Amino acid sequence: MMFNQSAVRIRAGTRPDRGGNSIPDWSSGAASSLTVTGLNIQPASQTESVDEQRTAAVTGYKVQSAPGTAPDIRAADRIQWGGLLYEVDGEVGVWPQLFSDTPHHIDFLMVRATG
Repeated sequence: MMFNQSAVRIRAGTRPDRGGNSIPDWSSGAASSLTVTGLNIQPASQTESVDEQRTAAVTGYKVQSAPGTAPDIRAADRIQWGGLLYEVDGEVGVWPQLFSDTPHHIDFLMVRATG
């Protein structure tokens, strides 16, 4: 596999809601970003649904990090790639080295819905 791609991980900050609960804050002053290199990003899925109101499309990509790396990416993060914003879909898989608990690589799906 080739691991020559990069993306930007965006992580929400937090802020209190009216009830005093901590909720995600995606505003530019609260969210943090990190450029992640050594990725392989490949198409994984495309679906389209049409009704009288709109045409909705969901596009997904599988992302895998290079062997020996485990970038800090979580299920609640967003990923900016190719000028578009995606959401991490599900949990991030951490694959261990053989006979060890040390991470070999991570993989996850990212999706973008339009329409």
